[in-house]
Amino acid sequence: MSTATPALSVLDLVPVRTGQTSAQAVTASLAVAARADELGYRRYWFAEHHNMPAVASTTPPVLIAAAAARTRRIRVGSGGVMLPNHSPLVVAEQFAALEALAPGRIDLGIGRAPGSDPVITQLLRQSGTTSDVERFPQHIRDIHSLVSPEGASLRFTSGGTYDVHATPAATTAPEVWLLGSSDYSAQLAASMGLPYVFANHFSGEGLDRALELYRTQFQPSETLAAPRTFLTANAVVADTDEQARAQMLPQARMMARLRGGRPLVALETVEQAAAAEAVDGLAAPVLETMLSRSFVGTADDTRTRLAEFATRYGVDEVMISPVAAATDDEPMDAAASRIRTLELLAA
Repeated sequence: MSTATPALSVLDLVPVRTGQTSAQAVTASLAVAARADELGYRRYWFAEHHNMPAVASTTPPVLIAAAAARTRRIRVGSGGVMLPNHSPLVVAEQFAALEALAPGRIDLGIGRAPGSDPVITQLLRQSGTTSDVERFPQHIRDIHSLVSPEGASLRFTSGGTYDVHATPAATTAPEVWLLGSSDYSAQLAASMGLPYVFANHFSGEGLDRALELYRTQFQPSETLAAPRTFLTANAVVADTDEQARAQMLPQARMMARLRGGRPLVALETVEQAAAAEAVDGLAAPVLETMLSRSFVGTADDTRTRLAEFATRYGVDEVMISPVAAATDDEPMDAAASRIRTLELLAA
């Protein structure tokens, strides 16, 4: 089987490590975005998560605006906006404004999950204007219309109409993607003729079935004639396999806490994780599984595995989440290990 090198993109959760402030974490991530732009990566997306000690990516539109201002050519977007937390009109207005800020470079990735625990979900949805999960498909259609140059029209029962535009005089629109990790999201994207991204970096369970459902049930739309998809994956690339595994361990320990219902903490450094793992063995049950589903190792080996991964699933793009942890001596407002992953993959 021949393999072709896929285009590479980046997913950023804006990780916060022990002792780091939110301001330092955001500064570090914006430096990663600028370097990804220089290295030729296709797109850079920010996730939406709430009330997590190790994640500062709570408001994708704000981070996208900052990244767009610091980059020249890379597409910037959300991976994704968790739509049930927000009013569709507000989302449309935010991304129409971003498209005006960086025309032709904005992606609007939309997801259905809350991005946090039930308490935060309730706080996010206290406003009566917040969208319901049950109306998720219609709200996607509304946003797709609102961000277009033509806008949307409301039809009253009396017969009159009311035109609504997310921005007054748009000439281009953000590219809308549907995100998910289930049969539901794959089938919805297919029925609406939208491009689809499977969140492989989080679990990987159900990937084959989701892609099959999306591709076999796809219905062409005005904006997309054929199925279009890419996959996400965790990646840590270093000069040696041992170094790469050590940089992956803090992420594995965080996932072990999340899946085990333990209290979440800021992301450990390489040295902190190694010392703690020797005592509590927290990550042992999940580390090997994560390694088998992630791309951890040296540059040549990882590039080969990424190419094989893309060929196996028939995609021409892989969005990596560079989860390489920092070392104790790394400056708080920098992300040298994550940038090194990008540089080695792009070499």
